[in-house]
Amino acid sequence: MAKNSRRKRLSENKRLFSESSYKYRNPDEDVPAIMLVNVTKDYSSKNNGETNSLKEVNITIKKGEFVFVIGDSGAGKSTLLKLLMREISPTKGKVYVNGKNLKRLKHNQVAKHRRNVGMVFQDFRLLKDRSVYENVAFAMQIVEKEPKVIKETVPKMLDIVGLADKEKAFPRELSGGEQQMLAMGRALMSRPKLLMLDEPSMGLAPILIEEIFQIIRQLGDAGTTILLVEQNANMALKVADRTYVLELGKVAKHGTGQELLHDDDVRKAYLGA
Repeated sequence: MAKNSRRKRLSENKRLFSESSYKYRNPDEDVPAIMLVNVTKDYSSKNNGETNSLKEVNITIKKGEFVFVIGDSGAGKSTLLKLLMREISPTKGKVYVNGKNLKRLKHNQVAKHRRNVGMVFQDFRLLKDRSVYENVAFAMQIVEKEPKVIKETVPKMLDIVGLADKEKAFPRELSGGEQQMLAMGRALMSRPKLLMLDEPSMGLAPILIEEIFQIIRQLGDAGTTILLVEQNANMALKVADRTYVLELGKVAKHGTGQELLHDDDVRKAYLGA
């Protein structure tokens, strides 16, 4: 019964994600969604205990692409996401999102930038004192959506992520998988043109991992730009358009998902082959 319910929900998700509200048509298609130009981030001068950094990294992600970033712990993956959220600035080089140099953003522009990017954090960052419904609704409240729109949209999103029967529960009452799905639902509420995910399948049961990747792939098919940082290399390489391999802060390899899926070095390092 549960398996049939999941299949029905995934089928419904595909229909919802194919609706026009999820499709983006930007007249300036030549401007990349993400571009890092000779980016270096060095923590050593601050002596704050962090060791991971980026060294002369160049990454370009076109609008509507699904890009996967893989690398061992300390390779610079978290630093990359922090740069794109403007939580930190590069030591050298430039970081652009939708053509905007993030280092030049003023304080109020940084807040707006973060609201326009869907981000699923590894530690979820859920609002512990708010219910499931309120956590998801919050993403629309901060962009000042009308209460009527929020009331209509939240139940649909909770259904998409399989939490329709948990709307009154609090994060502490959810399993790890349910908390991850809640974080996903909150990130999707603002219909982001750019969605970034940090290890969304970590610690989840295989059936939930499959469901999360189904949602991600459907969003990508509908035109959302996706940047996925993920340890489940086998599944991610199968669905990603392109992949970057980070090693010791540098781009060691890049290519299509299928190319790297059959790359001997990648298979040995990340697929156990």
